[in-house]
Amino acid sequence: MNLLSTSYGRLARLRRSWYEHHPQSRRSLDRPVVSVGNLSVGGSGKTPVVATIARILLDMGEKPAVLTRGYGRRVSADGVVVATDGERVLEPVERTGDEPQMLARALGGAPVLVCADRHLAGRLAERRFACTVMLLDDGFQHLALGRELDILLMSAADLDDTVLPSGRLREPLDAACSADCLLVPGSNEEVARVSAAFDRTPVFRIVNRYAPIRLLDPSGVPLEAGRRVVAVAGIARPERFFGALREQGYHVARELAFRDHHWFTARDLDRIRQTAREVDAALVVTTEKDAVRLPAVSGWAVLPVEAGIEPADAFAAWLRDRL
Repeated sequence: MNLLSTSYGRLARLRRSWYEHHPQSRRSLDRPVVSVGNLSVGGSGKTPVVATIARILLDMGEKPAVLTRGYGRRVSADGVVVATDGERVLEPVERTGDEPQMLARALGGAPVLVCADRHLAGRLAERRFACTVMLLDDGFQHLALGRELDILLMSAADLDDTVLPSGRLREPLDAACSADCLLVPGSNEEVARVSAAFDRTPVFRIVNRYAPIRLLDPSGVPLEAGRRVVAVAGIARPERFFGALREQGYHVARELAFRDHHWFTARDLDRIRQTAREVDAALVVTTEKDAVRLPAVSGWAVLPVEAGIEPADAFAAWLRDRL
C-alpha cells in the first residue's frame, strides 16, 4: 500500500474511532435508524438491497423512510426533496438523483427523502409522514447521525483490496468489525470466506434475481431471452450488468459503458442507435438505474433486478429482534 493510502486509512480509522468514543457528538432521531452501506466505492448493488430491506420492514408492519443524499443529481435544492410520499412519485430525476428515483418508483408505502443533511430529512419523515424506521442509504461512513443498526455490504473481493487511492476501500478492512451484520453477494464459497474473516458477525447472502427484460415504453412488455442486443450501462461496475445479461440468455453484440451517473445526451443516443444498426441488434438494453435518467426513447429495454437476502426468514427474524 502506498503512502497516500496509508495516510488515508489512518485518518479514516481515527475518524471512526473518535465517533465511537464520543457517541454524544452524533445527532439522533426519535425513531430507530438502520444504516445500509459498504466499504468499497461504487458498484456494490446497494440500492436493490435498500429496497428489499424496506419491503421486509413494510411486511413487519413498520413504515420505513429512506434517507439518501441524492448523489449525482442535476439540480441541487435547499432543504429536503421528497422523491415520494410513499404513494406517488413527486419529483423528477433531475432533482432527486438516479438511485433515489429508482427507489421512489419501486417502493410503495415508503417515503424517500433526499438531502445531504440526513438528520433534517429524518425529522421530516418522523413529523410529516409518521415513519417508524429510518433507512439510511449509503450510511456506513455517515457517522454524524446515530443509528441502531449498521448493515454492511461486503464482497469477498473486498478482503483483498486496499484503501483509496491505491484501492477501492473507503476505510481499512477492520472497520467492518463495527457492523452489526454483513451482507455478501456471490457464491456460498465467497460467503464462507467473508464469514471466516469476521466470525463474530452475522453474515447473510445476497442473491440477485433477474426478471425478463421489458420495454421502456408505457406497455413495459416482458421479452423472451435469446435476442441480440446492445448493452448500455452508466454504472460503477458495468461488467456485472453485461455478465448478467449473458447469464439470462441474451446475445450481447456490443457493450457500451459510460461513467457512473452519466446523463445521456442526444449525441450519446444517436451513437447508441448507430451501434445497434451496425451490429444488427434488435434492442438496446440498459440497467434500471440508467433507465430513470433516459428521456423518452423507443427500442430500449431494461433488465429488472431484485436483491434477495438469504436465508430470508433468518434475516427477517434477526432484523425484527434487533429493532
